[in-house]
Amino acid sequence: MNRNVILTCAVTGAGDTTGKNPNVPVTPRQIADSCIEAARAGASVAHIHVRDPETGGISHSMDHFREVMERVRESDTDIVMNITAGGGGDWTPDVEDPTRGGPGTDIQTPAQRHEPVGELLPELCTLDCGSLNFGDMVYINTADWLREHARLVQAAGVKPELECFDLGHVWFARQLQQEGLIDGDPLYQLCLGIPWGAEADTETMLAMRNKLPENANWAAFGIGRHQMPMVAQAALLGGHARVGLEDNLMLEKGVLATNGQLVEKATGIIDGLGGRVMTPAETRAHLALRDPSTGRIAGGEA
Repeated sequence: MNRNVILTCAVTGAGDTTGKNPNVPVTPRQIADSCIEAARAGASVAHIHVRDPETGGISHSMDHFREVMERVRESDTDIVMNITAGGGGDWTPDVEDPTRGGPGTDIQTPAQRHEPVGELLPELCTLDCGSLNFGDMVYINTADWLREHARLVQAAGVKPELECFDLGHVWFARQLQQEGLIDGDPLYQLCLGIPWGAEADTETMLAMRNKLPENANWAAFGIGRHQMPMVAQAALLGGHARVGLEDNLMLEKGVLATNGQLVEKATGIIDGLGGRVMTPAETRAHLALRDPSTGRIAGGEA
């Protein structure tokens, strides 16, 4: 069991969830406030997407990312920041012409996906390690795009969180490491329960964990009703965990959640197993992340 758990809160995501739970943050101020709420509830890391304040839909606006980062950094509450770099991969074939993207298609180049990371330099960013039938759409990440993206993240000095939605994604993430595109000990996030990727169960988590490099740090999460069971399972198998309204809208059956409540519930599970949640400062030291207050690697050189 891992007794010192890094707990991430993914506060909003990009899915069509704002009409299902009014606590899902939409504006940059709301998203920043949710990061601060999660930190005060005990989260180590905040993982952020941004949304269009008018529609609640997907946004890639640099101004929105910048406002969230500035509001969180200027607050009196510390938390490790993790910006998504996985947006702009959604593709749905057009009904009339399947060679073209139809409604819901949202494609960005690796350089466009990387722009907020390279400009704002969070401690962490996501790097989604493969393509996937993601519900009724296809999430596109070709191998050459991922190599290009990994180089951009590496040059920026930001640590990538290698998001793996299936076993083949773990294989490719290891390949990136073998090619010298991932610096230091890699950080994996095992993403479970998304149709039609890896299932959210013990056998799948264990299979993916067993394929990780020996020097890997890893976390896992499940979506919906699988969220809290996967918190416990990840800790018991030696990993870290993630919760938040990006992945699950309910505190319990019939009760809508807030990000702070989900963090508190996960913290209680970890405490009940005999573990503890690491502070942001401990997280930076454990993962060798750059401290935004000093510009130095935690415990190391500038």
